Parts: sequence; structure tokens; C-alpha cells
Amino acid sequence: MSSIAIVTDSNSGITQAASRELGVFVLPMPFMIDEKTYYEDIDLTQEQFYEKLAAGADICTSQPSPESVMKLWDELLRDHDEIIHIPMSSGLSGSCQSAMMLAEEYDGRVQVVNNQRISVTQRQSCLDAKLLASKGMNAAKIKEVLEADRFNSSIYIMLDTLYYLKKGGRITPAAAAIGTMLKLKPVLQIQGEKLDAFSKARTVSQGKNTMINAVRNDMENRFGGAPDPEKHWISMAYTYNREAGEAFREEVMEAFPGFEIHMDPLSLSVACHIGPGALAVTCSKKLV
Repeated sequence: MSSIAIVTDSNSGITQAASRELGVFVLPMPFMIDEKTYYEDIDLTQEQFYEKLAAGADICTSQPSPESVMKLWDELLRDHDEIIHIPMSSGLSGSCQSAMMLAEEYDGRVQVVNNQRISVTQRQSCLDAKLLASKGMNAAKIKEVLEADRFNSSIYIMLDTLYYLKKGGRITPAAAAIGTMLKLKPVLQIQGEKLDAFSKARTVSQGKNTMINAVRNDMENRFGGAPDPEKHWISMAYTYNREAGEAFREEVMEAFPGFEIHMDPLSLSVACHIGPGALAVTCSKKLV
């Protein structure tokens, strides 16, 4: 059986400490903040990021440099036969396409997976890749399986504020003003490549129910029937407010009894566009 290293980026929510526990290698995502470069979970913590965001800092997302990617690959290939590299969704960053171009120099030993995942769903893909490798699949076959499964996952995110969507030009100032006045809680979705609007809620409770119902509908109509811990994954994420995330997790566990629900802070690459106070729930179909 060939030795396969699993590589991802910090958009997966896997910290450097967790990466060692999971046996996954994590590239830190770079951020330009007021023209200075920081690296997620290296010299930029979640708390520092939100402090800078609240202070109105100019924050731009970036992607790992080709040098950093190839340096890690070269090091891993000294002790491993192949690499599975799982970056964030190609629809949300150019890092996937860049990695695919770099992999052309490695004669098939590096397989870059473009399966449209981010945050906790990207993390799950890494765990799926490890499981498939343990069953004897080579890197090319693992890539094939993961990419064939790319649309069997959904993310729903309820925002606490419209300020950051307005700041990023994703909605007009007038729409943001009206939404704020009406105290709307937008629910966004990530299906495949895009972050899109899903619905508008008038209250936090209504927004939570909207997401729970959307997850249930996806399981029943897209992912093989009634919610079943043997067939489906449910995971959750939040921005900055872990207490609110934990409270919502209790509600989701009540709605879906029997599920073990993993929760992480939401990827900072997404958080910089939606701000603090967001809550997210995801569902996906189990591969094996």
C-alpha cells in the first residue's frame, strides 16, 4: 500500500495543533491587513483577526505562495509516495487552480482535489481522504471519489450584520440600510462554487429554523432519505461568538437526535466578508 499524505489549508478550520492530532498537513492562509502580511493560526489568531476587523482595518485575503506550497510538497514526498491536496473551493479562491498548475510538475504524485468544500466540509473531506487511503486507494482514485461527491454537501450561514456585505460591495448601501432598519437576518448558502443568498429572516429564531429545515430538506431530497447518522454528516461553524454557536448546536442536536456534531470557528476567508456573530450549519452525504 502506498503512503499518502493529506494536505489542506487553514480554511478547513483545522488548526496547526489539530493537524498533528489528525495526521493532516495544513498550509496557513495569508491575509494582508493594513498592508502587512499575516498567516492564519501562525501570527494571526481568531481574536486578533476580529479585533482588527472591528477597528476597520483594510483586510484582503490571499492564497499560499507557490514557494510555500511546493516546499511542503517536496518535504512530504521524501517520506510519502503521494499527496492528496484539498484546498478551499475553487469558486471562492484561486488557490485551487494555482495548486493544480503546480501539481503538473510532480508527475502525478500530487493530486489536487477540486470538490467545492470549505470550513467544516473541507475538514470532513480530509478525514474522508484519510479513510479512503486506509482502504488501499491510491491518490488518483481518492481524487476521483471526492470530486464525484462534490455536490453532496450544503452550508447555510445566518448573518448577524449586513455591514460587511455592504463594505465588500456585495449589497448596496440602500439595501443594507433597509435590512438593518427591518432587523433582517440574511441566510446565505454555499452550494458548490458560490456563496449566494438563500432567504431573509426577521428574527434569530426564524433564521435558525430556516437553516434546520433546509438541512432536513437536503437530507431527505438530495442525500438519500430521512436524516440518518449512518448516512449523513452534520457539522457547524460560527464567527467569533462561540457561546452562541454552542447554544445553536444544542438546538440542532435536538432537531437531529443521534448525530455527533463537530463545530469549528468559520474560515476567516469567509468571516472577513460576513463579520462576527454568524452561525452556520452544514450537511453532507457520507462517502462510506
